[in-house]
Amino acid sequence: MTAPSIKVLVVDDEPPIRRLLRAGLATQNYDVREAGSVEEALQSIRDDTPDVMLLDLGLPDRNGMDLLAELQGKDETFPILILSSRADEAGIVQALELGADDYITKPFGMKEVIARLHVAIRHRLQQQGERPIFQVGGLKVDLVRRIVTVHNQDVKLSPREYEILRILVQHAGKVLTHRFIIHAVWGGIAEAQNLRVHIRQLRQKIEDDPEQPALIQTETGVGYRLQAPD
Repeated sequence: MTAPSIKVLVVDDEPPIRRLLRAGLATQNYDVREAGSVEEALQSIRDDTPDVMLLDLGLPDRNGMDLLAELQGKDETFPILILSSRADEAGIVQALELGADDYITKPFGMKEVIARLHVAIRHRLQQQGERPIFQVGGLKVDLVRRIVTVHNQDVKLSPREYEILRILVQHAGKVLTHRFIIHAVWGGIAEAQNLRVHIRQLRQKIEDDPEQPALIQTETGVGYRLQAPD
């Protein structure tokens, strides 16, 4: 029996962009639906909830941020990736804090879009049935026993370092904003500089080359992303 296609809702008011995405995603057996406005997107979601959505922020009837806020209020659980020519950090942070899983700036390549889609879908599936063991590269985290190893060697983390790593592991592949991590680890009462110090210490313990980190990636002005497993 053939597995059902993953339903992707593309919300963008530019027909050439929608055609490009439809053609590229079809090669990966994605079932692509299209919407050119916020209202069309909401109607499409009401008719048939997608598995993942690609959302442009500059829409003709309302801003894409409005759609994110409305979906957040409805507690929708499908991943949302932002496609936008906006590269300002404040806009990116706002979209992530409204529930977007990732962002891709225009112009983009189809390989990048497909790779980010795979990560977002895998991340959501892992959240729904969280795995007790996380492994990427030489890093292994046992979330049940709270044991961290790097290349099979135990690593001693402080409680704060472990909490930061645990949050990153639970959202591997997704960009987490500074504010999100600070709220999760310190209850919102901490400075961004405090987080940066802990990230630097964590990198010293888990990265092969802390000066060229491969596991914990910095999204400049936005936050951090832990490399997702292959």
